[in-house]
Amino acid sequence: MTTLLTPSPTPRLLGICGSLAAFALAAATLCAQTPAPRIRAEISSSATTPLQGSLHPLARPAFDSGRLPANTPMKGVSLFFNRSAAQQADLQALLVAQQTPGSPQYHQWLTPDQFAARFGMASSDIQQAETWLQQQGFAIDSVARSQNMIRFSGTAGQVEQAFQTQMHYYTVNGVRHFAPSTALNLPSSLASVVSAVRNLDDFRPRSMMVKTTTARGRANPAFTSSVSGSVFFAPGDIKVAYDMNTLINAGTNGSGQTIAVMGQSSVVNSDIEAFETASGLTVKDPTPVLVPGSGTPQAFQGDEGESDLDLEWSGGIAPGANVVFVYTGSDSSFGVFDSLQYAVDEKIGNIISISYGICEAELTGASALEAVLQQAGTQGQTIVAASGDSGSTACYVSPTTTNPTLPQQEAIAVSYPASSQYATGIGGTEITAANDASTNTTYWASQGSSDDITSLKTYIPEVVWNDDLTAVQNGATSLSAGGGGVSTLYTTTPSWQTGVPGIPSTPGRYVPDVSLYASPDLPGFLFCTSDQSDWVGASVNGPAQAASCNSGFRDSSTQDLTIAGGTSFSTPIFAGMVAILNQEKGYTGGVGLLNKTLYSLAANGTTYTSAFHDVTTGNNACPASLGASFCAGAAETDYAAGTGYDLATGLGSVDLGNIATAAGWPAASTLVGTATSVVATSSTPAAGANDGITITVASLTGNSTPTGNVTLSIDGSGTAYGATGSTATTIALASNGTATYTANFATAGTHTIVAQYAGDSTHAASTGSVSVTVPGATSGKGTIALSATSISVPQGSSGSSTITVTPAGGYTGTVYLTFDTSNDNALANLCYEFSNQLTNGDGSVSVTGTAAVTTQLSLDANAMDCATAAVAKSGTHAMRRFGTVKAAGNHKPAAPGSMPLTLSFAWLLFAGFLGASSRKLRGLAVVIGLLGVGLALSACGSSVSTSVPNPPKGTYTITVTGQDSATATITNTTTFTLTIN
Repeated sequence: MTTLLTPSPTPRLLGICGSLAAFALAAATLCAQTPAPRIRAEISSSATTPLQGSLHPLARPAFDSGRLPANTPMKGVSLFFNRSAAQQADLQALLVAQQTPGSPQYHQWLTPDQFAARFGMASSDIQQAETWLQQQGFAIDSVARSQNMIRFSGTAGQVEQAFQTQMHYYTVNGVRHFAPSTALNLPSSLASVVSAVRNLDDFRPRSMMVKTTTARGRANPAFTSSVSGSVFFAPGDIKVAYDMNTLINAGTNGSGQTIAVMGQSSVVNSDIEAFETASGLTVKDPTPVLVPGSGTPQAFQGDEGESDLDLEWSGGIAPGANVVFVYTGSDSSFGVFDSLQYAVDEKIGNIISISYGICEAELTGASALEAVLQQAGTQGQTIVAASGDSGSTACYVSPTTTNPTLPQQEAIAVSYPASSQYATGIGGTEITAANDASTNTTYWASQGSSDDITSLKTYIPEVVWNDDLTAVQNGATSLSAGGGGVSTLYTTTPSWQTGVPGIPSTPGRYVPDVSLYASPDLPGFLFCTSDQSDWVGASVNGPAQAASCNSGFRDSSTQDLTIAGGTSFSTPIFAGMVAILNQEKGYTGGVGLLNKTLYSLAANGTTYTSAFHDVTTGNNACPASLGASFCAGAAETDYAAGTGYDLATGLGSVDLGNIATAAGWPAASTLVGTATSVVATSSTPAAGANDGITITVASLTGNSTPTGNVTLSIDGSGTAYGATGSTATTIALASNGTATYTANFATAGTHTIVAQYAGDSTHAASTGSVSVTVPGATSGKGTIALSATSISVPQGSSGSSTITVTPAGGYTGTVYLTFDTSNDNALANLCYEFSNQLTNGDGSVSVTGTAAVTTQLSLDANAMDCATAAVAKSGTHAMRRFGTVKAAGNHKPAAPGSMPLTLSFAWLLFAGFLGASSRKLRGLAVVIGLLGVGLALSACGSSVSTSVPNPPKGTYTITVTGQDSATATITNTTTFTLTIN
């Protein structure tokens, strides 16, 4: 049985009991109890029970595209435990007490370790489950800090045997996915304590961003354009609209608060920096946190732009806040819900912003996700989530989509997690066309000789966001309206969702809670991204956009702006507002579920009038005039705005200045806020080398020094997994508020260290983190030579180039190969894959000896293959300008081992394409590393168009550059030609 990844409860309870002064009542409760064992019989597969809700709704026979090979790697599979009835009752009572002024537990937030001791599984139960999983051939990856989830890895064949199912491919919307073909079966003695088994499919939640439907970005942000006089929203305008500047100018800018942004793609820091510079803000990079075990940093087209705007707008609204980016890597079975689980499990951020969602009808494992959100509430974390961009039909995709069917798409539905009663759902509003006109000087500054980045003069009255008709007329194939309606997950109305006129009398959880501007066209939002799927394409009005924000908000060569909308914008904006409110009200440890206070304030007629903008015009219905391809019928889908609360905009929007000073806010915490920082001596330590980690806990106000302990979680485990030196999970702070730790990582890749300060009698808890990247081993000497064979293929066909890397002078190490082409635009729809990437069944192929190593690189000039074979070929991606798949970082090579193919000469292994340093096609790179196993290349994270042109005929030069991962001077280049006949 593996014990490295299973945190021992003993040091945690000792640490908790040692902090009685900090949490007298909570600590006494925790020290007096440990979870009782619940697995009473041996776990045996001789008697099994179906796991309810484990069959994905889209895993239908009609979409079946064949069975996965038995040796297909399955990584990060997550077995979630449920809570006992007594634990759940205790948790519900705690959530109420924590939000009730006067209660001894009011705002006494739990740390993850306290939560585990009170609501987790018994260690003996976890050990039994681990033993059974290992008997099935699985490797245990980690145990959640909350003691309610085990991550494990294996193969599709092992999954099929253990859970009595079959793993199949399913082609949905022209994209191939994988999922179990039947409900899972678990041993009966285990099934009774399991709520879900997740990450056995790659159906990821959808981004809630909507692209502008205007003809040219250069013709249109709020910001007044010096080119056209048109207007868009920049951060300064939103601060004017929602009355934030009085607070911000007084220093209430989110300082002392941490916003954790959830993502499923890496980003390039230069995009965030460009946005901050263009907005007139101080440049401050977010803190990246890669979910352990999710692969290596990798950007996905569609998801990268979403993460960019989330980071830019949350930090842009609350520039004093600490913004942490929690994201998943290259393994396609992971997604943004894994980011959410990790952020809660490690208590990263007292505000969590998630701009992704999935319609409730397609949601699996809902009980496990709800348990995560409940944990967040007990820890003082506020979750704000986007309510969706398809009006009242959250399952809608496209009129050309036959799976799901149109009736299924057009059914009334809301989006999760915004529909959870443990999250604040954020909807969308817009301004009217009359108020967007360039001549409307009541609201906007007039056009000048330069772009005006804050041109809004005052709040503009809002209507329900519904651009459905205009969007479709402009060629959009999806709806464009604020999500709202009634959840099907809840049969009762939350106790706090009451007291405001307009709340329906029928039971249910109603969405959204509040709304903010969200339209992509009235007037639209500015952001900066390297994700070219968000750029303006070529048209009669001009050439394709060539860059984003390299001249203010503009592309210097075309003057294009990067513009979009959706509840993806209103959500991080509201997260920034919460950071400002928390600072203003003195909530040093967070405020937890905000909804109780929001509805309480709105129930007071005087406060509602001043603190909220009641939206009374419009609806989120799909216009019947669009026809049956879009709308099932206006009457069926019509949620109209009205006085007070409504299912189109919730309580309306917020006047931040007035709501911050309104009576009715609960009392502030008496604890001094703290900040925990974690600094590594080296951000790129060598494998096996000691790396000093310094943890500093400081007071945010005054001169007091925090005391007590910090608890370390390394690579997702509460124990010192993957490190040597001190093996204690809990380290006492020195008299100056610091602690030191020695890390020593044996494996290449990105490693995450999270430090949780538990607080003391004077100081609030806080969390800090740092990531380090261990490069593949290198000799640091010698040279490399590269060569590649040319390819000639008929248009719409494919061919292979043999790429050879030859070491000399004693070279061993990891080499990154990046590609550049002579015509990026022409090759925008070229695909690639390694033909031998599954040789070993785990995404690697090994060659021993000191001779050169080679690999076959297949280039596919059939654009349809790019759209439909992403998972079937397990590593095929559209080759876009700047790359569909990109390495993370600010134009630096990504971590070794982040792509699928591994070869070796002597001590050298040759791994797959990954790319990072070139802005052109930096998504393609060959990693040659001193690694034992390569990682499987994940599928694209977003839907891909099924009607794209093949690359044109012609001869193209492709330049390959190789560079050692640690020694930049060890480098070489070669070229080959691709001829499409």
